Amino acid sequence: MYLKNCWYVAAWSKDIGHALRAETFLGENVVLYRQQDGTPVALEDACPHRKLPLSKGNLKGDLVECGYHGLTFDCSGKCIDSPTQRGMTPRRAVVKSYPVVDRYRLLWIWMGDPALADPDKIFPVENFDDTSWGLTDGGVMDIDCHYLWVCDNLLDPSHVAWVHVSSFAGAGTDEEPLNVEKTDRGVIVSRWIEKKPPSPYYAKLVSFEGDCDRLQHYEMCMPAIGLNKSIYTPIGTGGYDKDPVDETFINISYNFMTPIDEDRTRYFWFQHRNSLSDNAEVSKYMNDGARMAFLEDKDVLEEVHQGMKHAKTPHIDLGLDAGAKQFRRVLGRAIEAESTTPEGVLQSA
Repeated sequence: MYLKNCWYVAAWSKDIGHALRAETFLGENVVLYRQQDGTPVALEDACPHRKLPLSKGNLKGDLVECGYHGLTFDCSGKCIDSPTQRGMTPRRAVVKSYPVVDRYRLLWIWMGDPALADPDKIFPVENFDDTSWGLTDGGVMDIDCHYLWVCDNLLDPSHVAWVHVSSFAGAGTDEEPLNVEKTDRGVIVSRWIEKKPPSPYYAKLVSFEGDCDRLQHYEMCMPAIGLNKSIYTPIGTGGYDKDPVDETFINISYNFMTPIDEDRTRYFWFQHRNSLSDNAEVSKYMNDGARMAFLEDKDVLEEVHQGMKHAKTPHIDLGLDAGAKQFRRVLGRAIEAESTTPEGVLQSA
């Protein structure tokens, strides 16, 4: 059901401090906290004695004390104190520890074999340290649907015309055909649209007047990371084989889907643009627009989840589903391979 030997976003780094925080990822209960020096920790949220969540206990310095009988665990998950029988701590009094890493303002967690947790495999955010690029604050929301419905949605440019009439003012369809490309990390659905007005959401962000060439780039990468790239450039300067010109506006929306369980997804996002880096008004405008759009998606996807989960009649696919179906096949093969040879699975590039 899930690809485990890869990195998922657990939280915004700023939201995890020196306090116990209960979470669920991929159906597993986890407690997050930071040690006093700021180092993040993730442990199984269940004392091995009677499975009381450790998040219901106490954080004492850098140690977690169970709230039932005081069994105390260090950041590795090892029990280092058993007050009711000191000197006779059970050897099996151990909880699972998950590798966690701070990067790109996000806290990442590895849900699979800890021996395979290589921080270099965290999904790369290009130009993140380039101060000429502007960042939005981003956001997070829980969506009551299976994570693959969110992935499907992020590989479908067509729904914008109906779902995002308020946020992005529609303009999601076009007669240009979509290109579907399999990559070593997932699938890209894209198309260049030539000699058309910029979409309403982007019209005030481009630095040139009149019509444009624009790229719709919808990419989904394993395990469930969406990279949506929008490029707006003067007429005649767009195309797959063209380098950006001075007036070219590039915005990349990073979308990170972390399954909570079969019926819930935690969705993190932020946007990254190649200009207007210090313009707080632009950042707020873009962030507010994105949040509005994702709330519109949430309403639809929660209904889709229920409709598909409890369908009484067969569903159909449309041509626009080609990219989503391709990604599901790629991910399904990786999950199957992991179940037999975990060390050989393609991890996030």
